[in-house]
Amino acid sequence: MFLPKYPDSPTPPPAHVHTLADQVPARRLAPQISVSTGAVAAVLVGGVVLTALLAAVAVTAVSVAVAAVVLRSLLRDQHRR
Repeated sequence: MFLPKYPDSPTPPPAHVHTLADQVPARRLAPQISVSTGAVAAVLVGGVVLTALLAAVAVTAVSVAVAAVVLRSLLRDQHRR
């Protein structure tokens, strides 16, 4: 009842002859982006400045943490006396 019906003599698929147009890949059109040297220099300088600021913040945080530990130990010794 629900069995598929197959053709009596299946026909082979048609032979495809490859042409030169089939072998050339299709090009994707992308927008042209032009970057000037001034823009590249600005990005590099901005990156250097931001990295220096981040390093300064990290060094400041470490020095504040060390100072807090030293003050804490000094105050603890003060309370023990």
